[in-house]
Amino acid sequence: MADSKIPSIKIEVLDFLSTCPSAQQVLDFRASEGLQERLRYLLQQNKERTLTSEENAELDEMEYMDHLMAMLKAKIRIRMMEEK
Repeated sequence: MADSKIPSIKIEVLDFLSTCPSAQQVLDFRASEGLQERLRYLLQQNKERTLTSEENAELDEMEYMDHLMAMLKAKIRIRMMEEK
């Protein structure tokens, strides 16, 4: 189960994007240390095959949001290169 003190990755990303960040700020974005720690925990639990169904769903969400941000960053880098 997610620690209630740590926002979900969706909330953290949406909060960040709602600030209308610059392209460079998006490129520099990293999940909070709390979320990174939670991810390490979930990955370890997954490796040990001890994830609960809730934890598995949380890990899936983190992986999806990581992929989404990676795609966004790639598109920004392409546009920045085209503008040069």
